[in-house]
Amino acid sequence: MRKYTPKDNVQKKSYYTDRFWVAPRIPREAVEEGTHFAKVVAKMGEFVKEAYVERGQLVIHIDAKENFNAIKRLKEECGYAQCSEQSAVDYLAQDGEFELFYQFLNLNEAKRVRIVCRIKENESIESIEPLFKSANFAEREIYDMFGIKINNHSYMKRILMPDDWEGYPLRKTYPLQGDEFAQWYEVDKIFGKEYREVIGPENRDPARIDRYDTKRFSRVGYEVPFGADISEGETPTPIEYSETLLVDYNKDAGKQLNERK
Repeated sequence: MRKYTPKDNVQKKSYYTDRFWVAPRIPREAVEEGTHFAKVVAKMGEFVKEAYVERGQLVIHIDAKENFNAIKRLKEECGYAQCSEQSAVDYLAQDGEFELFYQFLNLNEAKRVRIVCRIKENESIESIEPLFKSANFAEREIYDMFGIKINNHSYMKRILMPDDWEGYPLRKTYPLQGDEFAQWYEVDKIFGKEYREVIGPENRDPARIDRYDTKRFSRVGYEVPFGADISEGETPTPIEYSETLLVDYNKDAGKQLNERK
């Protein structure tokens, strides 16, 4: 069903040339002693693999196997009681790993901390739903979009895509306009595969306009029968408007206005 395309060098291709400006990397600053972030790093202790400051927020890298215990300590001992965001980044082609991150907010200190960890493609990670109820939908979205399984989640099902959808849309190997499965999904689901030749595949590109498409566009002034072949051109059709007691839309509006005056 799924059309195969080579995916070995997806992230190794050069997407930028001298015609494009590439933003410089955000500078990483050391954690200064005596600051709030220094105290957070000290309390996190053995969980910290690397720590630095980016754009005024603390970033801590941890072991993915310790994500629940590390985040529990961050919440209970460091005062970060709100998990505002969590998601993942696909680095499979580049490093063979996913990068997962959690964004936390300390309301009393008005400070932010980001927890970062990495896992392999077929590895799973522990749910933090018992610590933050907001993680429920976020973790389901991570599973739905990236295919990362979350252990001990209360309801691990897809949240955006249908349950029988094939593939994970936020992986970098997933086609931007979908694949063969995506083109035929609604036709197969609603009408059945036997209607493929009658209906045709779904257009997955909403910006696509075909000059000779006589099915999706009204073609005002050049009306033709539905599905007609106009590859050799079409005949203009005079536009006729309805007549009313006040205005005849088929006549020149300015001329009618002068007549009424």
